[in-house]
Amino acid sequence: MHHKLGHRIPVSVRVSPLTDGDGTIVGGIELFTDISHQAANRLRVQELEELALLDRLTRLANRTYLEREIASRLEEQKRYAVPFGILLVDIDHFKRVNDTYGHDVGDDVLRFVANTFLSNNRAFDVFGRWGGEEFVGVIRNTDDDGLRAIGDRLRTLVRSSYMAREGGRLQVTVSVGATLARPTDSIGSLLKRADVLLYESKGAGRDRLTLG
Repeated sequence: MHHKLGHRIPVSVRVSPLTDGDGTIVGGIELFTDISHQAANRLRVQELEELALLDRLTRLANRTYLEREIASRLEEQKRYAVPFGILLVDIDHFKRVNDTYGHDVGDDVLRFVANTFLSNNRAFDVFGRWGGEEFVGVIRNTDDDGLRAIGDRLRTLVRSSYMAREGGRLQVTVSVGATLARPTDSIGSLLKRADVLLYESKGAGRDRLTLG
């Protein structure tokens, strides 16, 4: 199985079981994990937890940390011309999941999607929960093609995975707005542009990425 991301990285391919709160296996997710980044991700989670910058439900960075991270990347871009981009990700039809299965299952879906990001990101990128069913990825040292490749890879992993519920499979998809930061951007203008692009993805049928 080959995945083109513009360059080759060492990965391990496995199927990781998904369990509920009692430890019962309820599904599986195929993970393509860069081996060299696993330890870095574990250290990041530990550090964020100690600093109260971790979203307790998803184990991703929380909004406060994301705002600090974006501000740092904007300053880095201004001083050293280091490019970065934003992925604004929203779970499609999440209200329907909550209404149909209940909020406990909705929480499981949030953790499920977050785990996909946490297990498959590069060590120097940051993913966090922006609020509700929205997530933000801060993707460093990338261009349009790289940003699209990373976003589409994660989107495809979510779509290809499932949770077993009531004798069937519960599958979700995500829509993505992707944009590179510009020299004139503030946090507000960058996220606003990503939000517009996200809703273009929603309007075009969901389960897609719009880059702008």
